Amino acid sequence: MKKSIQKLGFVAVVALMASCNGDFVNKQPLGEVVLSTVWQDGPLAEAFVTDIYNGFGQGGLDEQMLASLSDEALFTHPGRGINTFTEARSNPADIGWVNNTYEWGAMYTRIRACNLAIENLTSPQFNDPTLATRLLGEAKFMRAYYYQQLTRYYGGVPIIDRAYKLGEADYTVTRNTYEECINFITKDLDDAATALKGKSMLPGRANEAAALALKSRVLIYAASDLHDVPTAKAKSATISAFAKPEILGYVSGSRADRWKKAKDAAKAVLNLTSYGYELNLSAPVSKEQGTTNYINVSTSKNGGEKDLILGRYFIDLKDEGGAWVGRNNGPNGYHNWAGNTPLQNLVDDYEMMDGSKFDWSDPSKATTPYQNRDPRFYGTILYDGATWKPRPSDVAGRDPNNQIQTGQYQVTNASGAVVAAAGLDTRQSSVEDWNGSRTGYYMRKFIDPNPAIVDQNTRQQVPWPLIRYTESLLNYVEACIELGEDAEAKTYLNKVRFRAGMPAITETGNALRERYRNERRVEMAYEEQRYHDARRWMIAPNTLGNQARIIQITGTLKAGKTVSIYKYDPNNYNYKYQVTNIDPGIENRKWLDKMYFVPISRDEINRNSKLLQNPGF
Repeated sequence: MKKSIQKLGFVAVVALMASCNGDFVNKQPLGEVVLSTVWQDGPLAEAFVTDIYNGFGQGGLDEQMLASLSDEALFTHPGRGINTFTEARSNPADIGWVNNTYEWGAMYTRIRACNLAIENLTSPQFNDPTLATRLLGEAKFMRAYYYQQLTRYYGGVPIIDRAYKLGEADYTVTRNTYEECINFITKDLDDAATALKGKSMLPGRANEAAALALKSRVLIYAASDLHDVPTAKAKSATISAFAKPEILGYVSGSRADRWKKAKDAAKAVLNLTSYGYELNLSAPVSKEQGTTNYINVSTSKNGGEKDLILGRYFIDLKDEGGAWVGRNNGPNGYHNWAGNTPLQNLVDDYEMMDGSKFDWSDPSKATTPYQNRDPRFYGTILYDGATWKPRPSDVAGRDPNNQIQTGQYQVTNASGAVVAAAGLDTRQSSVEDWNGSRTGYYMRKFIDPNPAIVDQNTRQQVPWPLIRYTESLLNYVEACIELGEDAEAKTYLNKVRFRAGMPAITETGNALRERYRNERRVEMAYEEQRYHDARRWMIAPNTLGNQARIIQITGTLKAGKTVSIYKYDPNNYNYKYQVTNIDPGIENRKWLDKMYFVPISRDEINRNSKLLQNPGF
């Protein structure tokens, strides 16, 4: 009874307070702001626009990476939906793993926010025209970015350039043509570049260079085989049979003109003198400097940050996936998780230091496959025998030399007998074997090499490169090649190679095109480029569709040698390297031409009866 009286008393007090203050029940929530108020206040408008950047997610540094949908990597742990794509088992009802950085609904949520910002900033209600212009430029850039994400996965998509309101008669809409989408995106980017020109922007925010560089990407894709319908039809029966090819690419017009537009867009980026790292060399740097340069670029440190045009940054005070790249992808012998491990397919495409191809049939190369390779290899991949960070204290005694161990080795036990020992970083290791690599390699790129950063429990601060200068440079090279301007292409392509310590390319014609494509593959490894490049060049059947290859390594003691604690040492060991396909029970890769475009999910089709599904689904 006493508790009831207390409750009644509280209600009475509240009622009394309400009667004394007519505004009591009209108090706004402290954590929310009325939308109309946002656009009347500059800082609130800026906060709204800032939130739209959250559509970048972790960039490409989620635990599961797009690299593992390509011939770059294999995701170690089953049941995550990645092999739904790689094994050609995806369908609109169950399309497997889709990153929120390109998921249909997630992108349109951000596009709606962009539309709200653009509508309200075109005629700003607050008295700061400089801020309003900047925010409008950022909103247009991000709308273009999110549409760019949709088009490079799905093809043409519905162009929504306004914010729908409740109570409208019809929310269904058809897909625009691919050409209409490209025109819309490039117009937004031109507007953004104009609005942001000369503006001093904080790292992580769009600027003029980001708008120009994204335009370069969009136009190089638009000129490619996959989006030139006559070419795509000739290469794919699935695309040839599609009733609405204009959704997938250009059905008319000059392809040479499209390459010219791509070239001009890329050159506009190259003309920005404040970007680019070590790209004015007249000869290759040393092997050691080449690796250092590549690490500087991939970690955006020690000058390498000049190559980064737009990044997704991480801080050690915030628990985000991008801060745990080392833990998510590092060796199990360091108590890490071996997430996206490099494939032998990628390793084999790193050239020798003299520019020749690596060849397993050459005994001098096959017996020492990790020697004298392209210096970028050493900044991208952790291989058997590579020196790495200090081992954790509970493992240090078993590897005082801090070398990656992905093989099976002979050692001498306390009784003097020769016994087999599994490497510490294998799936037979005594250290968390379930987190061991299935491929014989580990990812090195994007992991801070600072030994003070203990990957298993320390966050790092390496940004994800949403857009970097070298991508635009490579776009320029590609456009020049396709326009027959080989000399110009080689001049710029060799700038990238010299920075990496590699010799000049001298080929012309189709041979130059192939060298360029391999150069782009290794330079941009793990940067969400290969998946798209293989599709837009329409080489996916022989790349993304190849079986995942792995390495098996054995170290046999030489006669008279005794080793109690293993260390990589060719003086003590004979090493054997055997390349094989991964067990098909783990992942059985297959390519079907329907995979050139991602299927629109069944839920989206059900919501919008006017949406036409992509070919093959």
